[in-house]
Order: sequence, then C-alpha cells, then structure tokens
Amino acid sequence: MRSGGSPMASADAAITARGLHKRYGRHVALASLDLVVEPGQVVGLLGPNGAGKTTTVKILTGLVRPTGGTAELFGVPVADPPARSRLGYLPEHFRFPEWLTGLELLRFHARLAGRDPRRDADWLHELLALVGLDGRGDERIRGYSKGMTQRLGLAQALVGAPDLVLLDEPTSAMDPLGRREIRELIRTLARDGVAVLLNSHLLSEVELVCDHVVVIDRGTVLRSGTLDEVRSASLEVRIELERVDQRARDLVAGYGRIIATDDHEILLGTDDPDVVPRLAADLVQSGARVRALVPLRRSLEDAFVGLVRKEES
Repeated sequence: MRSGGSPMASADAAITARGLHKRYGRHVALASLDLVVEPGQVVGLLGPNGAGKTTTVKILTGLVRPTGGTAELFGVPVADPPARSRLGYLPEHFRFPEWLTGLELLRFHARLAGRDPRRDADWLHELLALVGLDGRGDERIRGYSKGMTQRLGLAQALVGAPDLVLLDEPTSAMDPLGRREIRELIRTLARDGVAVLLNSHLLSEVELVCDHVVVIDRGTVLRSGTLDEVRSASLEVRIELERVDQRARDLVAGYGRIIATDDHEILLGTDDPDVVPRLAADLVQSGARVRALVPLRRSLEDAFVGLVRKEES
C-alpha cells in the first residue's frame, strides 16, 4: 500500500477494491474508493461517522451491492459465495441467542462454515481459550458480560479458520487487559498470514496493532500507507532562529503553512516529510542564524484530525 494514489495489489491480495461507488438515492456513501489488503497485513480503516466505513465493509461481505466499481476477495468477486468462504466477520452491533451456551453458539457457526463440530470439538475449545473464555463455554450467553460477549463474537469470526478477518470495533466493550489480549491475538493472526481489516474509533489501539492505515471521509480515501507515512502527512516543524524577521517568515511560508510565530520561533505545518534539510539549507543561505529545526512527531489521532479538518475546510 502506498501513500497517495491507488494502492498496488499482488495477485493473491486478500482484498482488492477499485473505484467502489455506492449511492443511496441522492446520498453518495462511497465515491471511487480504492483499497488493497495483503495476506498478513493488519490494516486500520479510519474515518469519522458517516465516512463510508460501514458501507465498505458491507460491500466486502456481500451484504450490499456497489453502484459502481469492483471488489474481490482473493481474486474472486465478492458477489460470488466462494469469495466469502475464506472470510470471518465481527460486526460492531450483533446479538446472539442468549439461551445458548458459548460452546453451542460456536458449534452452530462451525456448521454454517462447513465444519463438523464433533470432529472439531478440540478446535472450538481452543478458540474459547484463544479469546479468553477458557472454561466459560458451558455458560449461557445471557450471563456473559459485554466484554465476554465481544470475545465470543471474535471466536465466532474465527471459527472457520478464515484467511481474512473483518473486525468492526472489536474491543469497544473491553477493559485495558482485554484490549491487550485481543491486540496480541490479532498480531498472532497476522504472523500466520491472515489478513485483518480493522475498523475502530480507538485510534490509540489502531496505532498499537496496525501496520497500515486507510483514512476515508465522505466516501473517498484521504490518505493510505504505513503508520509513519500517514502520521507524517501533516508534519509540524519547530524552527528556532536568533531573530524572526519578515524575510524569514516569507521563506518559511514557501514550504507550507505557518501555524504560529514569535520573535524567535516559527511553527510550520507541511505535507512534505523531506522538507527539513532543504529548509535548513535555504535559511542558512539567506543569512538567517538557525538555532534549531525540530520535526515534531505527531500521533495518529493528530494526523487523522488534521486530514479530516483539511478535507472539510
């Protein structure tokens, strides 16, 4: 996945979406969205409410048909049932029959996935242990806490041993320990070659577990790439000079937008991560006495907010 432009897909990409468009009446939910997720990648799909994240996931699961564009899972169009045979899905909002036990629910979903629950009994118990429900499989779901139910939902998504997992807010009801455990599980899936598309509003969680992110708003991709590429999309540089005069301000302004300034410092915002050495050379050549140029590392949340606000301005 590259920063900017259309991401490149390999022949065996888990997800390949090109020019996805979805219109509901006059409302455009998606407008020419491109998305690629490779095996073993953990990709965060980020965006404000109404950005098109849920529509994208529903198209990938075959629940919604796009108005235009194409979407494939492992080279098979998402409209074809075989495409979804390698897919596991945990929606944000789900309800399980509360009179079932956790193990009974997994047996039911195992049959839906084409597995034999009797032959795979050990696998189902292993799944419960994997999501932190070891020893709780014989309890009724009505007695589960929200966090336990979310763990069971994750086990349900993995019951078919999928090669691609779509997770929509998988840790929203969990405590910090539970979130850490799920992060470790996602990393294990990735090491085993499973592709994960993670939709979450908890940007700190995304930053800890994802290696790539895609930021969308109003149905279009604002930025995609590695965490570092997206975080540097709106870089801030603190420039400390012996004296800030108008000539220095004009020179710095040519490299981006001046966020703040005083007699000795200028805070520069720029979309170019390679600006610092060129700016330093130009300042020195202009006769400015440079004390320091400090790139300020931004969090994913800072970059996300900057991208969305820039789009809406």
